[in-house]
Amino acid sequence: MPVDPATLYLRLYPDPILRQKAGDVGDVTDEVRAVAARMLELMHEAEGIGLAAPQAGVPWRMFVAYVPPIPEDDRHLGDDPMTAHDEPRVYIDPVIVEMSGDLEPYEEGCLSLPEIRGEVRRTPIVTIEATDLEGNRFRETCEGLMARCLMHEFDHLEGVLIIDRMTPMSRLKNRSRVKDLEKQAAML
Repeated sequence: MPVDPATLYLRLYPDPILRQKAGDVGDVTDEVRAVAARMLELMHEAEGIGLAAPQAGVPWRMFVAYVPPIPEDDRHLGDDPMTAHDEPRVYIDPVIVEMSGDLEPYEEGCLSLPEIRGEVRRTPIVTIEATDLEGNRFRETCEGLMARCLMHEFDHLEGVLIIDRMTPMSRLKNRSRVKDLEKQAAML
């Protein structure tokens, strides 16, 4: 079924699509490029650094990310492993190849869970393979916030949310906010 990018909008928890495992995209078509462009718009409008296709209502294994260089936050272009993007990127049918380092706690938020932030433990380095908008496979190894962003967006493709990965204390701290989102959705 074709997707009209103009109809895409940011889905909020507990929208059922956020819990679905996304399906492979396959060939990169004009439709895929148009959906990616709309996802980038939605991410920028929401002032995020990443957005997965399920968050836009499309059950595809695709996400967009843009972690800009900010030297005072130790994010520079040219770092190895990468810590920043030079421009927004699209990751189609991504696969996590390797995660390395000890789990580190860091406060994360999510565009689909407004006003909910909590500590999530992730590895500091990730290597990911994906397809770009020209249909070429690529591999990158990322560190810091960029690695965290890619792992967060990859989780969305698996139907996993930050509330599933939060430390027990953060989960407890956010319990009433999560219930509020569920109540709001039930009233719609």
